[in-house]
Amino acid sequence: MSELWLVLAMVGTFLTVFLVGVIVDMAMRERHRPITILESQVGSLDTHDFAERPLEGSAIDRIFLPIGKRLSQMLVSLTPIDLKARIQRKLVLAGSPARWDAERIVALKIVFGLAGVIGGSVLAGFLPLPPAFRVGFVVLLGLVGYIAPSYEVSVMATKRQNQIRRQLADVMDLLTISVEAGLGFDAAMAQVIRNVPGPLAEEMGRLLQEIQLGVSRAEAFRHVGERTEVEELRAFVLAMVQADLFGVSIANVLRAQSKELRNKRRQRAEEQAQKIPTKLLFPMIFMILPALFIVIMGPGILQIYDTFFGG
Repeated sequence: MSELWLVLAMVGTFLTVFLVGVIVDMAMRERHRPITILESQVGSLDTHDFAERPLEGSAIDRIFLPIGKRLSQMLVSLTPIDLKARIQRKLVLAGSPARWDAERIVALKIVFGLAGVIGGSVLAGFLPLPPAFRVGFVVLLGLVGYIAPSYEVSVMATKRQNQIRRQLADVMDLLTISVEAGLGFDAAMAQVIRNVPGPLAEEMGRLLQEIQLGVSRAEAFRHVGERTEVEELRAFVLAMVQADLFGVSIANVLRAQSKELRNKRRQRAEEQAQKIPTKLLFPMIFMILPALFIVIMGPGILQIYDTFFGG
């Protein structure tokens, strides 16, 4: 009975921390809302040189305060504060899948966490473990259930970003060929959408839809960069925004971007190939070499043992 009360106390503590974090986050957002609105309307009036700004202030301002800020951000990332915004960002990177939203993920985290605690409490009663290990088992299952939904979203986001990175070079080649053949850039992107299905084609489809709805081309390209975390795609977006701003030939920009992306893809493949020997080192040491030593040296050791100690 005491273990049950202990588990219920842990669940109550977790829910209390979660609710306090949500309330604090809402209060902070409401407090900083007028400042954010004022900054967006007025803008920054500081005209100091950005190269000299890091050298201003004392050593505490330049060294210890950034370290404290980094630690505070790390601690905040481990708490429920701003949980909804972080999950929403992961969903955007995952392509905003249907029937997935931040509220549902938060609800699933709470439900799975409670299910893990309850299931762990039931299973712990049948396991021959000391009380401390039973409590640790219950806490572990609760944490696994709490982390599982957000981990699934993170996996989806990572997979989608990798697919975009792999498709970008081929899509850039097709865009370059289409534009040099006489098609306009919008028609070339429509050609890519029809012939290269995948997440990158979906982003281009959203880009064309925003342009058709009246969004400027530069702003639509910036939205593509905000919805992804692929550095190569962001470089392409920046190049296209600059080409649209200064009137540079799009064909030349696409040709340069295509060449650069092919070089980066070759360098990335070489980097992955150079990592293979290091990755194979530990499996060879702990799995292959012991079995090889047993097969080669085992018969000799047995014969030596029979020769000297068999009698």
